[in-house]
Amino acid sequence: MEIDLADNLKHRDLNWLSFNARVLQEAQDKEHNPLYERIKFLAIYSSNLDEYFRVRVSQLRQMKRVEKSIRKKLALRPNKTVKEILAIVKEQQEEFGRIYNEEIIPELAENNIVLVPSEKYTNIQAQLANIWFIAHIKNNLETIVVDLSKDKEIFLENQVLYFCVTFTDAKKLGFVKIPTDTNERFVDLGKVKETYNITFLDDIIRYEIDNIFNSETIEGVYEIKLSRDAELYIDDELDGILAERIYKSLEQRLEGQPTRLLYDASMPKPAAKRLRKLLNLGKIDMMPGGRYHNFNDFFKFPDPTKNEALHYDKKPFIKHRELEKSTNFFETIQQKDQLVHFPFMSFNYVEQLVEQAANDAAVTQIKISLYRVADESILTTSLLKAIENGKQVTIFIEAKARFDEENNITWGRKFEEKGARVIYSYPRIKVHSKILMIVREEGKSRRYAYIGTGNFNGETSKIYCDHGLFTAHKKITKELERVFRVLEGELIIPRNKHLLISPFTTRRSFENLIHNEIEAAQAGKKAQIIAKMNSLEDPDMIQLLYKASQTGVKIRMIVRGFTSLIPGVKGLSDNIYMTSIIDRYLEHGRIYLFHNSGDEQMYIGSADWMTRNLDRRIEVLTPIYDQDLFSELKEILELQLADNTKARIQDEAESNNYIEKEPGEKAIRSQYAIYEYLKSKN
Repeated sequence: MEIDLADNLKHRDLNWLSFNARVLQEAQDKEHNPLYERIKFLAIYSSNLDEYFRVRVSQLRQMKRVEKSIRKKLALRPNKTVKEILAIVKEQQEEFGRIYNEEIIPELAENNIVLVPSEKYTNIQAQLANIWFIAHIKNNLETIVVDLSKDKEIFLENQVLYFCVTFTDAKKLGFVKIPTDTNERFVDLGKVKETYNITFLDDIIRYEIDNIFNSETIEGVYEIKLSRDAELYIDDELDGILAERIYKSLEQRLEGQPTRLLYDASMPKPAAKRLRKLLNLGKIDMMPGGRYHNFNDFFKFPDPTKNEALHYDKKPFIKHRELEKSTNFFETIQQKDQLVHFPFMSFNYVEQLVEQAANDAAVTQIKISLYRVADESILTTSLLKAIENGKQVTIFIEAKARFDEENNITWGRKFEEKGARVIYSYPRIKVHSKILMIVREEGKSRRYAYIGTGNFNGETSKIYCDHGLFTAHKKITKELERVFRVLEGELIIPRNKHLLISPFTTRRSFENLIHNEIEAAQAGKKAQIIAKMNSLEDPDMIQLLYKASQTGVKIRMIVRGFTSLIPGVKGLSDNIYMTSIIDRYLEHGRIYLFHNSGDEQMYIGSADWMTRNLDRRIEVLTPIYDQDLFSELKEILELQLADNTKARIQDEAESNNYIEKEPGEKAIRSQYAIYEYLKSKN
């Protein structure tokens, strides 16, 4: 039966809000998350939402420019969707405020940490605030008074905090830029007895506001923040030219179309209306919030108590049983494939491989794709060293990695200046694969490879759950060489029987694997798919999964982020059970396991089941052939499937209910269970 997908797909942007609601749940979870970790989850929620408005909501607004008849034909309803988004976000923001004010602030106080607002400064605190203001803020403060009878608009910088100040003279509005770029957001007001007093930078300025606008009579002071469109609209160009255009166009991001004004909900309606008109915003652009914005600054909220109980317990890196004792990674990888798991293990194993390659006289070539380049690191230093040592170094840099464009292009130029061959993005396609290849002369040329699910970034590897395969498998490395030849423009289409490579074979290969399970189910045999990914959105893959479910294939999914598939619907997706795990680390690894009539096949790599990952990006997924590593990954996957502590059920109602333990059932928190499992194996 052909399925009408229009009624059986969730809107990705609405379902994404369900994912961010799970992040908010973590800010509430006192049982498993210490105080400062719950504060970080508030920061993550806030940061996620900022990006969402700058990218996804912005894109919906762009759709409004499309001719109405075309929108209707394509079933695009951007206005309706934006209204639904704003209604959901408003509810979530209210819950955010409740968690912060009713749970976080009181618990900080219980631990002798008090956030002091300006109106509650003691005389001594007021003096300290004034000293700080004079020393760090006064001479560099940017202020402006707008005469609404003359000035029809004002430009506010993207994602920057301001005070909007109202006066008794309603024809004027004052603006103060809160200088969080040059000052820490939180200021220490000293310890009194056992209590540590901290205040917002905002409150110090608020306390001095009468002196800042000493020629006006102030009525109110309200914090605001404007988010602007984050996309760069650039015509198709070629290679380095595209990178140059992106680099020069980054200022567009600072001046892009407004997508949301977050403002203090206590601002009187007449003042909010005057502000809205001055900024040339619609009513739909206005989002009421609390007294403070930019909660992502809470990532750096100080802990003057140094109380370890307020933070997650430290988990030392697990030492890899083979790589840790190896003095020559090439020999170790030649003998047997090796698998690493982050953040449970150190990213240093990847860095060591590149470092050894840079200093090994037998190594002739190093090729790597970089999606988000870390700041100066062992990896970047080793690549520069390899160039100095005369290796042929080819670096593919994705110039369109959102919010990392400038850093990526800057590093590309550094590598070029040293003599590397640097290749930038193609106009219509992103390179999202996480691949490294090293060629070594050992009597004959031998290739060594690393294929991962996460970026070559030592910092993010400490918080992202990812997997990486080191291999010298001849057929896999030969096919990986062809991928690099595609990136270098030497090949148009790579031939491959082992790797899944987007946009060439990934979709077709996954479709064939799912069809195999459908045929097995129809023949009355066991048929099962286990798939873990970040996002699920591709309509054709979803339709095929619905068909598989209807024929009796048992489908178990872990999808961290948004999903357009609706699991558990009678007659449609009865056999699809889906959970999402949000916990201490960010689930990021993609693992796909097919029963395949008992000859199980497993793939890991960089691609989700999204249209862009299947059709519009260079992605690489590798099979796991080594049986020991296959078993290891499968056991890790089974621990995640068994999670009954941090897994939420994904259902039609988007209830985000935690999986409940059965009476007498052992509690499994998969990230912690995986850590213990790997510790026992290594």
